[in-house]
Amino acid sequence: MAEEKNKKSLAVARQQEPVEEFSESVLSVRRVAKVIRGGRRFAFSALVVVGDKKGKVGIALGKSRDVSAAISKALRKARKHMVTIPLYKTTIPYTVTGKHSASKVIIRSAAKGTGVIAGGAVRSVMEAIGVRDVLSKVIGASNPQNVVKATMDALSKLRSAQQIAQLRGKTVKEIVGNNNVAAQ
Repeated sequence: MAEEKNKKSLAVARQQEPVEEFSESVLSVRRVAKVIRGGRRFAFSALVVVGDKKGKVGIALGKSRDVSAAISKALRKARKHMVTIPLYKTTIPYTVTGKHSASKVIIRSAAKGTGVIAGGAVRSVMEAIGVRDVLSKVIGASNPQNVVKATMDALSKLRSAQQIAQLRGKTVKEIVGNNNVAAQ
């Protein structure tokens, strides 16, 4: 009797918990060697992207002695540091450029049906956000860590129509009437 009661209370507790479904992808796993007296000691670093496909995304780097621990650390950190990106239908509101170290990323909005035309690291970030139509180009270094950070730099520059209207002290209709920014 008590056992059944516990099972039912666990089932009810599971139903009440908000279940957030995240898109997770591992971009790169690197092995690093530290030379010590007895030989080499290996460690791993994992770069991951986590997103909810509704405009929230987070990236992180996790380090550990084994691959699975490095990935789990990175996933936990990425979920903790997610940022919201304003979207316009299935794309981004306007063209942005981001830079990190020697990598430069240009991201352009695209018409519906275009698809995600982007390289590996940028593609992973776009799919995690939920963008389905976008064009991008990586200029300079193609190191995944720098490319992802440059992509996040570009995306952090995006503003929604409401944010721009608020900054200018106008309404969205006044701004859209001037054809300055796309309305949502």
